Amino acid sequence: MEETAVLVGVNLNNQEDFQYLMEELRNLADACDLKVAGEVTQKISEVNTGYYIGTGKIQELSHVMEETGADVAVFNDELTPTQIRNLEEELKCKVIDRTMLILDIFAQRAKTKEAKLQVEIAQLQYTLPRLIGLRESLGRQSGGVGTRNKGAGEKKLELDRRKIEERINLLNKELKELVVNRETQRSKRRKNEIPVVSLVGYTNAGKSTLMNAILERYNKAEDKQVFVKDMLFATLDTSVRSIKLPDNKQFLLTDTVGFASKLPHNLIKAFRSTLEEAAEADLLVHVIDYSNPNYKEQIQITNAVLKEIGAENIPVIYAYNKSDLAGYNNDNNQENNAVYISAKEKSGLSELMDMIIKKIFNNYVKCQMLIPYDKGGIISYLSENANIINTSYVKDGTKLELECKAADFQRFKNYSIVQK
Repeated sequence: MEETAVLVGVNLNNQEDFQYLMEELRNLADACDLKVAGEVTQKISEVNTGYYIGTGKIQELSHVMEETGADVAVFNDELTPTQIRNLEEELKCKVIDRTMLILDIFAQRAKTKEAKLQVEIAQLQYTLPRLIGLRESLGRQSGGVGTRNKGAGEKKLELDRRKIEERINLLNKELKELVVNRETQRSKRRKNEIPVVSLVGYTNAGKSTLMNAILERYNKAEDKQVFVKDMLFATLDTSVRSIKLPDNKQFLLTDTVGFASKLPHNLIKAFRSTLEEAAEADLLVHVIDYSNPNYKEQIQITNAVLKEIGAENIPVIYAYNKSDLAGYNNDNNQENNAVYISAKEKSGLSELMDMIIKKIFNNYVKCQMLIPYDKGGIISYLSENANIINTSYVKDGTKLELECKAADFQRFKNYSIVQK
């Protein structure tokens, strides 16, 4: 049964981005299957520590909820345990804040074991300081077995807290094993010197659509496509796909979780191992929803999260997506590190790929090699992993003119022909 909600926001000291944050809260509520029936806002210079909003606004909110039949009040900031308790007592309804909303969306979207673990850890870390001892929580529990061994025991609140802490520790151990596996995979990539390109950006900017468009161009296998849907946080699980170009150059493309305003710190902390895919990349493609009127604010928010995970110094290409919806029509759509594309319409992809190739394949060596006829394995390897420009057969073996990785050149340099 769909719940009905009223959105509540405090415009503290005339925030410039307040309307944008409220619009995003509406989108988050929609993503959580809440029907938004109304909105209550207040301009103040200081948040009410007990209720978040003033007592007069509480009465107004109560009236709006009664009028609209809403059963949930959704607040635009993270509330304290005291604020949640006081508001629920006054409003006689469920009260949730922005953090709870985002955590709930993540819980609904999580598919893989790693994502589910990360979300549950974030939820429990959010819950822990909000355990408030009320009614039966303050009652003492029996401390032993039988009548003679009864003692004061622990408060139920303390038991709940301990259970949550134990559960967090258990989940962190499970997650650590998965993180070790992920790190092993990254080590293998580094050893093989395969460049990694990571798609980053605001949620619903079109990262997954762009990934599928690139896969369609270079990898026809349908089972390699990633999930796409026009909604916030459609992607929570990092997808890694190998892209092999016609000249045998190869790189890995990763699709990461999208960012949003006021992304809960516990969530970033829990998803750090996933977000590290971006921090370990050789190149970031920052996908921007150019059709969104607030795209500049979204760029700033994404850059702030990238800085938090230590990815701010990685080279970046800015891909202004949905340029067709924004009415952008320019044949020369490349500007320094920016390119204007439409992933859905598959326009601008050639220019984007040219920029990616130029940035990540700067360690290739053009050379000539003479491979003896009894070293057919080397010929096979280079045919698979290098760009063979020309092949000729001479008395002493197969003569190749090729472009290969610097590491492969070092590996087979004994066969290289020194050009005079």
